[in-house]
Amino acid sequence: MRSGVVYLKFEQCTEVVNKKIYLRDVAEIYSADNNLAKKLGENVIYTVKGDKNEKIVFSVMKIIEMIQKEHQDYIIQNIGETDFIVEFKMIKSDNKTLEFVKLAFVLLTVFFGAAFTIMTFNTDVSVGDVFDNFYYVVMGTKKDSGSILEIAYSIGVPIGILGFYNHLNPAKIKGDPTPVHMEMRTYEEEKNKAIIEDASRQGKIIKSGQ
Repeated sequence: MRSGVVYLKFEQCTEVVNKKIYLRDVAEIYSADNNLAKKLGENVIYTVKGDKNEKIVFSVMKIIEMIQKEHQDYIIQNIGETDFIVEFKMIKSDNKTLEFVKLAFVLLTVFFGAAFTIMTFNTDVSVGDVFDNFYYVVMGTKKDSGSILEIAYSIGVPIGILGFYNHLNPAKIKGDPTPVHMEMRTYEEEKNKAIIEDASRQGKIIKSGQ
């Protein structure tokens, strides 16, 4: 007779900093028996041997096999990923100066890259000529210098960018992901899938029976 059910939920990728990787580090564990859930969380599923960053790909079947060796009378239900990545990262001391330099470099690259993109776009579609023609149609004369059109356009572009990235409303800055955040999450998900697929083809996934 079965004693109960143990539910496991694995994320696609989990970062750890300790060489001994416990089940509680990589999975949410639920059971009606709280003591059992805590005991399972103390199981070591892998020990990193080297002193460098490492990505280990696991099959959930390996975890289920490990649990049922000791608790055969429990049903194990996985409600998360079937294959998952554990990313071991060596602890490094924070270098605030280096982090600041990296941040400044990224900000400058994005700023000048965006500015160059906007300028080349305006040149390609001849925005200046459009403004000149529009001014002539409305005013009946050719303009000799800048006009309200250029001023409004210059103000409207940054406002449009802020609106697109949901930064006009302070409440949304914290609660609503921006398109950049969404693209980053999509990239992370696709990257993790590629890592798992490559590990599967190379036979590097830690599976049951190993």
